[in-house]
Amino acid sequence: MQTFPGPQSNAANAYLRTRVMSASPEELRLMLLDGAIKFLAQGRESMKSKQYEGAYTGLTSCREIIFELLTTIRDDANPELASNARALYAFMYRSLVEGAHEKDDAKLGSVASLLDYERETWVMLMQKLAEERGQRTGTNPAAAAPSDAARNGQLAPAMAISVQG
Repeated sequence: MQTFPGPQSNAANAYLRTRVMSASPEELRLMLLDGAIKFLAQGRESMKSKQYEGAYTGLTSCREIIFELLTTIRDDANPELASNARALYAFMYRSLVEGAHEKDDAKLGSVASLLDYERETWVMLMQKLAEERGQRTGTNPAAAAPSDAARNGQLAPAMAISVQG
């Protein structure tokens, strides 16, 4: 039986579309990190319960986000840092592929830990940049309850690793 999105789903999609379109590059990167964390958690949970289609979907979505993060690293501000970040994302990508293929939760767990750390670092960097720019924002990036909210479905310097726009 095919299901069709209801009004709540359409409203959520419209909200997400508006949020993405109005986000700064730093906020977009944070959203990508949150998405990777959420999809990895879904994939791991599905794998543990032997729901392999859900595991495939979650882990593939996480892998796609990590690939996006990997390919949008800019060299212009700090080539050495950019190279190190690329190596980190390549390691995470490889660990996701191997962990999914081998059904190895330890490998997937190491990626989850790295993503959590990357997110925490990115939030601190966003706060520091906001202070340096003299911005007073009404939203606190850290208030988005990092990994737990992302998991339940609900870093590196920005100049060198910022999202290309």
